[in-house]
Amino acid sequence: MKVTAMIDDTLINDAVKYSHAKNITEAVKVALREYIALKKLKELSDQIKNTPLEFKHTAKEIRSLNRE
Repeated sequence: MKVTAMIDDTLINDAVKYSHAKNITEAVKVALREYIALKKLKELSDQIKNTPLEFKHTAKEIRSLNRE
């Protein structure tokens, strides 16, 4: 998809610098992927915080199963 956007030069230059991208397009793609990954991780973290994981086995039972 082709997009035209007005973005601050400093922001773009920093994105290219820190992403080690070859061009602006690549830098924007990297930035968007990382932003989305962080948001998904935060969402998952919030879900776990609201509904903690429940384990069916003790650590001892898991070690025993792993050794089989």
